[in-house]
Amino acid sequence: MASMKGHILISMPHMQDPYFNRALVLICDHDEKGAMGLIFNKTFDDEAVKKIFPTLIVNDTAVSEVIDTMYFGGPVDLQRAFLLHSTDWEGGETVAIDEHFALTSDAEILDAIKTGAGPKHFKMMLGYAGWGESQLEREIENGDWLFQETTEDFIFSGEEGEKWASAAQSFGIGVAPNSTGLA
Repeated sequence: MASMKGHILISMPHMQDPYFNRALVLICDHDEKGAMGLIFNKTFDDEAVKKIFPTLIVNDTAVSEVIDTMYFGGPVDLQRAFLLHSTDWEGGETVAIDEHFALTSDAEILDAIKTGAGPKHFKMMLGYAGWGESQLEREIENGDWLFQETTEDFIFSGEEGEKWASAAQSFGIGVAPNSTGLA
């Protein structure tokens, strides 16, 4: 299978795992060794995420001065923060995903955002989603995920709670806006 880097995964309604139910994942890396992605439609204020992580404490003044909303990037390495952002800013630790998206985990980006010199679009993520060799491909073959191209606007704009239904409906899957199953 060709690399899905820069595409999104759309979890199917039958996935009841609390981490991935109604999840949208931007694939940041994908090769023969596995895949890494970030869930971009779930904040730590999301009710499902609150059930898993009832308390989130970020004791970093630099972060709280710049970032209003913290996103649940996935269940792996939750103490690690990533800034998913548009490619109009680059620092020493920036890794390009594709021509639209980049990742930075260095604090210099927070200073740039604070002074207005940072990227136009960004989301701070804690944790990530990871798949071992051929695992993601098997999950797609099993019908757990659909994947498609995406845009900066879809990732960074709009209501988080409506994105999953919108993405699923783009494949003709009828879903009720606030349910976990098919409409």
